[in-house]
Amino acid sequence: MSVLLRINNLRGGYYKEDVIRGLSLNVNQGDFLVIIGPNGSGKTTLLRLATRVLNIKNGEVLYKDENILEMELKEFCRKVAFVSQDIATGFSFTVMELVLMGRIPYLKRLQFETKRDIEIAQEKLALTDALSLKDKRIDELSAGERQRVVIARALAQEPELLFLDEPTSHLDIGHQIQTLDLLKKLNRQNNLTIVMILHDLNLASAYSNRIALLDNGIIFKEGSPDEVLTYENIESVYKTIVLVNNNPLTGKPNVVLVPGDR
Repeated sequence: MSVLLRINNLRGGYYKEDVIRGLSLNVNQGDFLVIIGPNGSGKTTLLRLATRVLNIKNGEVLYKDENILEMELKEFCRKVAFVSQDIATGFSFTVMELVLMGRIPYLKRLQFETKRDIEIAQEKLALTDALSLKDKRIDELSAGERQRVVIARALAQEPELLFLDEPTSHLDIGHQIQTLDLLKKLNRQNNLTIVMILHDLNLASAYSNRIALLDNGIIFKEGSPDEVLTYENIESVYKTIVLVNNNPLTGKPNVVLVPGDR
């Protein structure tokens, strides 16, 4: 399996503080890689460094062996999309206007969207169960509806690699499963490579083929769900007692929290 993204000895963060401290990780073509770890472990910072949102202090990120900082920005955005935790837009765009922004990397300067761009935007809205919202303004939507629309915008970029920062955090359980099922389908059928942050360890186990467990800005353990989601690893990093058994449907690890009074 070919390596799509190489993160080599990456270091960076905010102001003078390094949140990511010499982290290395490969993302293979076709991966569904989930990043887990406690609050403050560097998950969001890692994604922001890998998508050019934050400046890299040391190390490098290579996309198909090309340094992402040397790629032309529009070309990078045709290959890589990022759904951040912050879904505020600052302006009262309609849903369709927002999703069409995902087509900007394909447009020339001052060029208007084509009929094909509009068709792609509608297709991605339908995929995320948000087509009925297309004429509404983004500030009229619930947090969960906005999340689905922002995912549709990222899919409209038609990327090869999709980063998502806690995409299910604002969704009810029905739309959590619907969204993750969609992403898994795109991963399998369209060979869309996915790197996602999740807090729910059982969702991470169910959907990923690889998991990276972060702690204090470095990778504590990386591998298959069976290799990473052991009670020893979880208790070492999260400082809480858990039981780990097998999910009877998936055969993958299932994490059970143990209340403190037990």
